[in-house]
Amino acid sequence: MQRRDFIKTLGAAAVIGAVIPTMSFAADAPKGPNAFSYKQALDTITGGKTPVKSDKIHLKVPEIAENGAVVPVTVEVDSPMTESDYVKAIYIFATKNNNVRCVAMHLTPANGKAILGTRVKLGGTQDVAALVEMSDGSFLVNSQSVKVTIGGCG
Repeated sequence: MQRRDFIKTLGAAAVIGAVIPTMSFAADAPKGPNAFSYKQALDTITGGKTPVKSDKIHLKVPEIAENGAVVPVTVEVDSPMTESDYVKAIYIFATKNNNVRCVAMHLTPANGKAILGTRVKLGGTQDVAALVEMSDGSFLVNSQSVKVTIGGCG
């Protein structure tokens, strides 16, 4: 291989490596606001079962978020976490974002405690909801409204 050919190939690889991370795959995303709604996401996860609103879910979210790009969310579920009665999964939703599903965490009794702490992006003022799947196949839900002063989704 000639040195010139090697440098051309190296240059082309560098350009491709710089361009691919900046490419937008927005064309592949659902179109329009709430293209995949909160209700559709719930139905997909629950298989059509109606989740029960529960005080067993302690959802900690700020009432006012100054920056929607980094909103702290903590979900703690009152559960014994035994082999016969435990939290199987915790899901967090931003009910009005175009992509409503934010987090999905699966648990086992070995976790000892059903708690999840994370940060989510919120495009504007909306509800943050926590859906909990129990080991018996039932679903619990709780939500809290968050006022966002500066949206975090672009």
